[in-house]
Amino acid sequence: MRRVATIGVYGFTLDTFVAALREAGVGVLLDVRQRRGVRGHEYAWANARRLQEELAEARVAYRHLKQLAPTTAMREAQYREDERHGIGKRNRMQLASAFRDAYLREVLDRVDLAPIVAELPDDAVGALMCVERDPEACHRSLIAARIAAEHDVTVTHLRP
Repeated sequence: MRRVATIGVYGFTLDTFVAALREAGVGVLLDVRQRRGVRGHEYAWANARRLQEELAEARVAYRHLKQLAPTTAMREAQYREDERHGIGKRNRMQLASAFRDAYLREVLDRVDLAPIVAELPDDAVGALMCVERDPEACHRSLIAARIAAEHDVTVTHLRP
């Protein structure tokens, strides 16, 4: 049975992020961000180039799955909902229903996950990565739920 984990950037340092990947047995990191950068000095390690270098050193493969990234319009809808509730992106606890509905309809329903699942390692975990700390606040949880429902895959959520 293939295994998938989800992981965010917020709340981790580079060292704790890599340690969490190692502990979970991650062999490939699947980056599902639209923009592969993170603002702020404390998360500079999660910008694509540096992250790929660090993962290579840790012997974790890297793939960018841009087809699973939310659109700018979806992200902006989420930001508006966050603002309406006075919540910052780094403190979000759940996805807005408008974001969730649009993401499922416009992205996830249009992507064939079978080839992605088929490429997951048999002897290691594939990890879906974005930035939000909690999977419930991130589209990676929607991807993971769909993979679990449609394919024989177990899902674990890694948290700081």
